[in-house]
Amino acid sequence: MLKTVNDFLSSRSFYRNMGKIQMVDLIGQYSKIQAEIDKAIMDVVRSSAYINGPEVKSFQAELENYLGVKHVIPCANGTDALQIAMMALGLKPGDEVITASFTYVATAEVIALLQLKPVLVDVLPDTFLIDPKAVERAITPKTKAIVPVHLFGHCADMDALMDIAKRNNLYVIEDTAQAIGSNYNLKNGTKQKAGTIGTIGCTSFFPSKNLGCYGDGGAIFTNDDELAKKMRMIANHGQSTLYYHDEIGVNSRLDSIQAAILRIKLRHLDEYAAARRAVADYYDKAFAGNNNITTPARTKNSDHVFHQYTLLIKNADRNKVREQLAAKEIPSMIYYPVPLHMQKAYRDDRYKPGDFPVTEQLCAHVLSLPIHTEMKEETLKYITDAVLEILKPEVAAV
Repeated sequence: MLKTVNDFLSSRSFYRNMGKIQMVDLIGQYSKIQAEIDKAIMDVVRSSAYINGPEVKSFQAELENYLGVKHVIPCANGTDALQIAMMALGLKPGDEVITASFTYVATAEVIALLQLKPVLVDVLPDTFLIDPKAVERAITPKTKAIVPVHLFGHCADMDALMDIAKRNNLYVIEDTAQAIGSNYNLKNGTKQKAGTIGTIGCTSFFPSKNLGCYGDGGAIFTNDDELAKKMRMIANHGQSTLYYHDEIGVNSRLDSIQAAILRIKLRHLDEYAAARRAVADYYDKAFAGNNNITTPARTKNSDHVFHQYTLLIKNADRNKVREQLAAKEIPSMIYYPVPLHMQKAYRDDRYKPGDFPVTEQLCAHVLSLPIHTEMKEETLKYITDAVLEILKPEVAAV
């Protein structure tokens, strides 16, 4: 017989009844909108309009309306979105582009691929977002653009960054792959969606994203008519008229089936954000007061759509904590284990270990817990009880 709550929560019978815990439950999410999704896919199949069909145009218009932006340019993935944005801005080899060292590699990858010079800076210790003061210190006569990454679901300090950009005549390319749907409260009292404040916004529709399709996909946003025209051409082999090529371009298209899926999921995006916030609220309450855990910051200037729920683990070995959770069949992820400035492909004599203390601390101590739209309270209790058992102040040790 099970004698305690902890015995029950750690038992296999409870785990089997609860079901396998997922970092992201795409199957559960699909089951709730299955009829809509299946019909949308079959409508495309019956139409045979697989490339640049009506579904793509409709999704583009609906996303423009949702974001409150003049132009959305769908493309093949989020990395392409960043590349097309930088190509459209006319950046030249050797031009410097500032971004954070604490982010996924795609941001710096595109900069390097275009023979631009990635300039990496540290992030803030509370939000994990790019530090505007570090950005300002990194500007040189060769600096042309800033790429703030709206990491984990909330916006970087866009007021400060736009002020810096304006004073230094720089472009701002927002990487909003993890924060689509987040609202930013500008200091002038207005609100704008993530990705619509800078010169250009870029996003990914990778399946695990808050607005994800069932394959690859991405999009670019702008309020600049000329930039929009140029980016549309670049994404379509540099042509505005078939077989007439005015720009060096790429082949980057969102296919009609993915657009049809995204049209359905866009209608649920705010509902999905609310579900993620509810999970985050549960975690926050459970971990409040535990001095071995720092929960994600929430700021007044940006709401949080919680693409990830990322803890900062203190007074304990993060990797051992992850192993202990795995033993209880609780998945977790490390976003990100190695800073960009210490990645083999991006090592540079300008940077050495210790130059980005916040980023390096985060890479050694962050741990992301499961968060998605289908989480049940019994699952959250099982996860939080396990984390608290592992990170009891009296037993936690370096």
